[in-house]
Amino acid sequence: MLMIPDIFQIVITGLFILVPVVIIYKKAGFNPLWGFLVFLPGFGLLLIFLQLALSTWPNQKNNIGS
Repeated sequence: MLMIPDIFQIVITGLFILVPVVIIYKKAGFNPLWGFLVFLPGFGLLLIFLQLALSTWPNQKNNIGS
């Protein structure tokens, strides 16, 4: 049975993971709710890295001709 301090540790650890991912998504121009993929067991973080690495970023400026 989980006790109250254990639940607080789980929530705090989850926030330490979720907050930076949400900030990265905001700065990249994506919807920050995609950050919740990090909680998928096994391959959530891999999905985040693949999405950020392989998709075109909405806030990326075109430097054609520069």
